Amino acid sequence: MTTAPGRRSSTFTRLLRHGFTDPSAAEQLLDLDALASVRSDPVLLEALGATADPDLALRGLVRIVEAGEESERQVLLDTLVTAKPLRDRLLGVLGASEALGDHLARHPRDWQALVTYESADLHPGVAEFEQGLADAVDPDSLRVAYRRCLLTLAARDVCGTTGLAQTAAELADLATATLRAALAIARTSAPEDAAQCRLAVVAMGKCGGRELNYISDVDVIFVGEARDGVDETKAMQAATRLAAHMMRICSDTTVEGTIWEVDANLRPEGRNGPLVRTLSSHLAYYQRWAKTWEFQALLKARAVAGDPELGAEYVEAVSPLVWGAADRENFVADVQKMRRRVVDNIPADRIERELKLGPGGLRDVEFAVQLLQLVHGRSDASLHSGSTLEALRALAEGGYVGRADAAQLDEAYRFLRAMEHRIQLYRLRRTHLVPEDEADLRRLGRSLGMRTDPVAELNKAWKRHASVVRRLHEKIFYRPLLDAVAQLAPGESRLSAKAAAIRLEALGYADPAAALRHLEALSSGVTRKAAIQRTLLPVLLGWFADSADPDAGLLGFRKVSDALGKTPWYLRLLRDEGAAAENLARVLSAGRLAPDLLMRAPEAVAILGDPEGLTPRTREHLEQEVLAAVGRAGDAESAVAVVRGVRRRELFRTTAADLIGSYGTEDSPAEQDHGALVDRVGSAVTDLNAATIAGALRAAVREQWGDTLPTRFAVIGMGRFGGHELSYGSDADVLFVHQPREGVSDEEAGRAANAVVTEMRRLLQLPTADPPLLIDADLRPEGRTGPMVRTLKSYGAYYRRWSLAWESQALLRAEHMAGDAELGRAFIELVDPLRYPVEGLGEDAVREIRRLKARMESERMPRGADPTLHAKLGRGGLSDVEWTVQLIQMQHGWAEPGLRTTRTREALAAACAAELIPAEDAQTLDEAWVLAARVRNAVMLVRGRPGDTFPSDPRELAAVGRYLGYEPGHVGDMLDDYRRITRRARAVVEERFYGAAG
Repeated sequence: MTTAPGRRSSTFTRLLRHGFTDPSAAEQLLDLDALASVRSDPVLLEALGATADPDLALRGLVRIVEAGEESERQVLLDTLVTAKPLRDRLLGVLGASEALGDHLARHPRDWQALVTYESADLHPGVAEFEQGLADAVDPDSLRVAYRRCLLTLAARDVCGTTGLAQTAAELADLATATLRAALAIARTSAPEDAAQCRLAVVAMGKCGGRELNYISDVDVIFVGEARDGVDETKAMQAATRLAAHMMRICSDTTVEGTIWEVDANLRPEGRNGPLVRTLSSHLAYYQRWAKTWEFQALLKARAVAGDPELGAEYVEAVSPLVWGAADRENFVADVQKMRRRVVDNIPADRIERELKLGPGGLRDVEFAVQLLQLVHGRSDASLHSGSTLEALRALAEGGYVGRADAAQLDEAYRFLRAMEHRIQLYRLRRTHLVPEDEADLRRLGRSLGMRTDPVAELNKAWKRHASVVRRLHEKIFYRPLLDAVAQLAPGESRLSAKAAAIRLEALGYADPAAALRHLEALSSGVTRKAAIQRTLLPVLLGWFADSADPDAGLLGFRKVSDALGKTPWYLRLLRDEGAAAENLARVLSAGRLAPDLLMRAPEAVAILGDPEGLTPRTREHLEQEVLAAVGRAGDAESAVAVVRGVRRRELFRTTAADLIGSYGTEDSPAEQDHGALVDRVGSAVTDLNAATIAGALRAAVREQWGDTLPTRFAVIGMGRFGGHELSYGSDADVLFVHQPREGVSDEEAGRAANAVVTEMRRLLQLPTADPPLLIDADLRPEGRTGPMVRTLKSYGAYYRRWSLAWESQALLRAEHMAGDAELGRAFIELVDPLRYPVEGLGEDAVREIRRLKARMESERMPRGADPTLHAKLGRGGLSDVEWTVQLIQMQHGWAEPGLRTTRTREALAAACAAELIPAEDAQTLDEAWVLAARVRNAVMLVRGRPGDTFPSDPRELAAVGRYLGYEPGHVGDMLDDYRRITRRARAVVEERFYGAAG
């Protein structure tokens, strides 16, 4: 095959076209005398090009031919070009496995094992593999026979004759036959030991589940018993010698290499425990000492070798322990921690290439499936399978996993396992790392059928499947539903009517009969919907019982389910997004406000399953939504109806986030920073109300004047509205200011401004299903007797001449909220000198503020109210803290920029930073203010109407306690703590507010 210098031969070109990466070397191999009879045969080149690595396949073929006897070479080559089954099998193996090529070079006659192509060869089982190993009489001959069997198995795999699951099952069956052969060799070498004991070998892990890899430790547990008349101690010593010898036969490295490691570390006490135990010793350990992971491992236990009766007894004895493991305290948490610990122990430089243990890897699927099996298998025997794929199919058929999720997991698991098989097959080494070398990746991709751009296609498919596993694993493995189901008593993951009634009474439902009717309505029938409800209800009952009003929670769940039961996403959301189910349970059973908001538009339940669903919307986002809705509406009333619907939805979002943050979930503890909870509620409700007012303003203007009002108009927030400290039941305190446009008379502008105010207030209070927003303008100049709206000039004139100390104090909270932003800024600039007077307040002004505060305490406290428990006006309550902070702001705001804020907590922090109040005093005031604010929020959430005092109804009081973080039965502690914290705050107020003015 010589060619002119500088020109490539036609063979070189054909080799390139057929996928060879080193055509020059391949051309030299084809020129060898050993291949003279076939080198020009197009069938051979075509077959080599179809392999995963044509270069490797050709090298392997040359080695076999050269290693064989002269008389056998031509037989091999003739058969190769005339028999397609042999050609595909032999070259397929040689192109995928360097290790099996090495075996064939050492044992060149073994290629004949690939010649036969009978139907019996397609799906061999343990019996066929035992026959293939029958002539093995020592470790070396066992290794040769094992590799010969493995050769035929790998040939069917790489040619696509068997699929992933069948290949893994055959590998496990070959391992079973090998263990039996190894044990037989051990018994033959020590017949006296064999005569003293019964010994059973129980496969665990992937071998036990009949889903073994090409190279994997074969996990086993040994069970021994003394034969009749033999001392147990001597029998166990004999059994231990046999077991150890059997392990060495498989694990030791000889001139023929090794088979695989036999690992007995899953036995009781691990490496520190005896290698062989009696059945009773095993059971005693499992019943008293075993850890959660040991029961998870036992799920795959299968007797494979030795005494079959003893092995069967062991599996039968441990089975009830396996399927009762989910009753153990903290079972699910233990399994999840073990999974996280596995990931944490992977070196950082390997985690991205880790096919088994990394995020989105095989272990994610296996752990998720095993956890679901152990939790639900207590009452559903169809889940009792050691095979991951079979168990996944059963979970989907039983409704425990969504069918689409199961199908995606199945596809991803098969692909990742196929990758793992091909990686290990190459050199028959135990590894789960995806290679980095380009040639290795190319061979791997081609072995999986990717031929156009194998490396790019492989990486893309791998990342896609790993991403699917990671996403579904987070949904299924970590969903908190499982933890709750796992804590139920045996039999309760499927409710019978009688069991439900007993359970309801035990959980403290006030009306078990009504609750039982709700359960029957939700769970009766044979539909998939009812099946999912039966899975969810045992969990939900526990979550409802963890609240102060389980009856309300269950009733609310029935109402929501009745409203949404026919929508395809609702039950899927609750089943597959664990947070959604628990969040809904918290929201429905914590009081009246959140369920009332939800019932008006039940589809808002989708918020509870969205990871970002509980995050408050920004004011800009809300204003954009409401103004767009107003623009689409036909008239002002329909426009504001939409705006109020948005407000109701966002109020639900805020209440839900508050309740869930306060209660905590089983996956996320309760928020410890109570101040942050209060601030989030105050800011969210303030932004929502500001956007609502902006929408009502736009609607009122468009109805009568189109796009432009004859006067510029702004809404100024006051009180808690301006301070971003609104509670759920707060009115919106405001001032209205306008400025006539050029060419518009004061009279016309005034009429327009007053008309807009009247229409806004009417629209926001129209009787509808959505909560009204009450606008309170009583803080305006001259109070209720003064004009509702003034020009900026009129405000300036009034404040210069008539302003009182309380009005300057009220203006500390003034902030533009809606309407003309420039006019709003002008108003703020107008009032700044009033609320932050240069050089602070004079003594007369300070005395007047103190007098007003004392008068308010005596006159405004409701008759009969306990002043030690009134959150707003009581001792150390909101009013005490706010007046103290506002006095500091008016005295020092002119000199300290940090004090120029409408927010109480920000101003208090600024005063502390400026050393105007000791840190300890500031902390005391802040703690009391936050607690009082939370009490007000709690009362509204629980009762559905605002209040400033703790409820008198025991159940409502208990619900307030749960919101504040107190366990059932600790209401007295809650009241004592409130009195103590506010008493300390009042002491600070006495000193800082009523004490020296400086």
